Amino acid sequence: QVQLVESGGGLVQTGGSLRLSCAASGVIFDSDIMGWYRQGPGKQRELVATITRAGSGNYADSMKGRFTISRPVYNIVNLQMNSLKPEGTAVYYCNLKRFRDADYWGKGTLVTVSS
Repeated sequence: QVQLVESGGGLVQTGGSLRLSCAASGVIFDSDIMGWYRQGPGKQRELVATITRAGSGNYADSMKGRFTISRPVYNIVNLQMNSLKPEGTAVYYCNLKRFRDADYWGKGTLVTVSS
């Protein structure tokens, strides 16, 4: 059983920055991969970035150079978002992937990027 809670969403201007955080509770394994996905209005959910416990990050191409994912402790994953664009307006979801198990998801935190 895993629960994920996001925080840090809000309103930001184009070009601005925002930092999201996700805290996981329950049983967390070293092999669990945590990360962020987002879903904008009328769009499908898409990958933002993921990270292993060892700190190996994986980013969607459009996020590279602007977003930074980190995992300071085993159950915390942060997302520093810089140079935000209007298309970044979305609900951002924390995700945990476990081998041979379904994904776990947070309820999401809304990020609104004004133009």
